[in-house]
Amino acid sequence: MGHNNEFIEYLLELLHGVGEVRARAMFGGYGLYYYSGFEQGGVMFALIADDVLYLKTDEVNLADFEQRGLEPFSYQRNGKPFSMSYSEAPGEVLDDPDEMVYWAQKGIDAAIRNAAKK
Repeated sequence: MGHNNEFIEYLLELLHGVGEVRARAMFGGYGLYYYSGFEQGGVMFALIADDVLYLKTDEVNLADFEQRGLEPFSYQRNGKPFSMSYSEAPGEVLDDPDEMVYWAQKGIDAAIRNAAKK
């Protein structure tokens, strides 16, 4: 999985409206973390793989992604496909900061709900 630092910087710019977001390199891609003040390490709400943005999903927001035909993030593990609870973000988020904030908040909310379960 490749990554492009200019793409990450662009995403962070678009995400300015949600609050403090930081990117961390991981497994050939990046994780995006939201820092709300109560989570010292932040909560991971998005990942970037091959310059594609995926947002955290759960039972509350998954239908929003499925209705748009947005694919879940998956990769090969031991020769078998493995999906994670992240789905591709709609294309318009890359062109519209308001859409980015709207969809990113769905991912942030799912990440916070997930963290609360642990």
